[in-house]
Amino acid sequence: MQRRICARHGGKYPCSCGMGNLYRFVEPVVLLLLKKKVRSCGYDLCADLQEHALTDAEIDKAALYRTLRQLEKNGNVKSAWETGGGGPARRVYKLTKDGEKHLEEWAVVLEKLSGSMAHFVRETRKKQRKPAVRTSSSS
Repeated sequence: MQRRICARHGGKYPCSCGMGNLYRFVEPVVLLLLKKKVRSCGYDLCADLQEHALTDAEIDKAALYRTLRQLEKNGNVKSAWETGGGGPARRVYKLTKDGEKHLEEWAVVLEKLSGSMAHFVRETRKKQRKPAVRTSSSS
């Protein structure tokens, strides 16, 4: 099967852009960014999201705002309208104590996933180096 050439990355290396929707991994990145920044509006989070992303797939703004709404609904983030500063009002998000716990849960999950993925890659590489074993068939 021929690999598609990525519009963003060209043919330089395999990327995950065309490998399915990985938007769920937006959540841990948003939690981490809010932990680092203490408080932030969606626009600023969006600006930093891609450089901290866990995949090289483009993360769309809609996924960010869906994630923020869900995090707030679950009590991991709280938001308030900020009206000062001369510009238009903007919603500012802040991590809650539950959000900090949830970030730690993500760290545990991603650590486990990272180990599983490393094992998968090792096994795949090992199988690529070994010649296929032929089974005898009766003919």
